[in-house]
Amino acid sequence: MFGRRPDGRRVKNMDPIVQLTPYLMPMRCDAQVFLDHNLEYEPLMRYIAEKNRQGIKITFMEILVAAYIRGVSQVPQVNRFVMNKQLFNRNELTVAFTMLLDTPDGSPEETVVKINFDPSDTLLDVSARIKDTIAKNRKPENANFALKLAGFLLSVPLLPNAVVGLARLLDRYGLCPRVILDASPFHTSMFITNMASIGMHKVYHHIYNFGSTGMFISLGTPEREFGVDAAGKVVRKCILPVGITADERVCGGAVYAQLFAVMKKCLKEPQLLEQAPEEVKFNEGMRYHCPKPVLAKGTQGQVAEG
Repeated sequence: MFGRRPDGRRVKNMDPIVQLTPYLMPMRCDAQVFLDHNLEYEPLMRYIAEKNRQGIKITFMEILVAAYIRGVSQVPQVNRFVMNKQLFNRNELTVAFTMLLDTPDGSPEETVVKINFDPSDTLLDVSARIKDTIAKNRKPENANFALKLAGFLLSVPLLPNAVVGLARLLDRYGLCPRVILDASPFHTSMFITNMASIGMHKVYHHIYNFGSTGMFISLGTPEREFGVDAAGKVVRKCILPVGITADERVCGGAVYAQLFAVMKKCLKEPQLLEQAPEEVKFNEGMRYHCPKPVLAKGTQGQVAEG
């Protein structure tokens, strides 16, 4: 309320056209823009194999998330969200995703987790945070707060409508408690789904109207396609398809182009992600940090602070 929320602050000195956009497209489903990008499979696979020989386990999804984190560190304007037709700078950098649980009978049960990142994180930092979160939430008995809350709400008739309606109202006016926003996977900088992990193609996933997610990224299974090399010869290559859905109200197309340019450079040369960025940029008045994770022996990086 009054330009302040637990998860952000209202953007000031905006371009009038950008400021008017949420009035023309009041919901995220009105403002969805769909993009795709094909990652080159072989260079990434060679990099992952080399790291594996060094005793460091890295996955395609971890590289993609690390590239996004690096992009936000250089183009912080994309880490914003629209709420009640107002644009806010987010005061954290988070990524949410759905993961499968290890059930005793092998039945497909899921949970949703959200991870806080620091904009200076390296690929190894990102990998450590993701692996630690997955390990802590893999067992059904270790259900996180969001999963427990959902189970409780559904156990009482009529309660889901009342609670979700109240949460929407409080969220709209910036009155939703911080503890709820921290637990909600729908209040996140970016949501990612690894469709390749279940053998499916990429999707263009909708952005949830509930919450504040401004971008949804989907990683699909490897595909074969034909292309033309530098000598003009037709070659067959393997690609990793990525589907992206973005909220166009968050920033202009030129700003999104800057984000994707940083990401594409890092995805072509993932070794760049092994070093922290020389400079981290923040939106005005929005400096935030997250303690570094403890890295496994034999890896480079900082240990946890405090």
